[in-house]
Amino acid sequence: MNELVRNSWPLLLLISLLGGTASGALGVGSGILLIPALVIFMGMSQKVAQGTCLAVMVPMALMGAVRYYVNPEIRVNLGVIAVMIPLAVVGAYFGSWIAASLPAVVLRRAFGVFVVAVGIKMFFTT
Repeated sequence: MNELVRNSWPLLLLISLLGGTASGALGVGSGILLIPALVIFMGMSQKVAQGTCLAVMVPMALMGAVRYYVNPEIRVNLGVIAVMIPLAVVGAYFGSWIAASLPAVVLRRAFGVFVVAVGIKMFFTT
């Protein structure tokens, strides 16, 4: 394990709590907050941070999804979910294959451009 990670458990716990809170409150994947935090503050490589966040995302997203599903004011459509899952899983497989084949610097920059572009679009969309 990276020396910085071993000596930074309190920071890792704080990053985890903030990432989970943002995920549940804003519906963002763990990557928007957790990947940059793990790279910048924990010293992880882009690829290790992405793999870590994908693993963390599964239980985190399930917890958030259950909380939304049991809320009577929110109508989660299970049919839409059933249609999305198979191709989303296939896409994740191929996306992780692409990420593994890219140089880390290219992946980090592509991630940064994506996050900024999405943020700008969301900020100016009503």
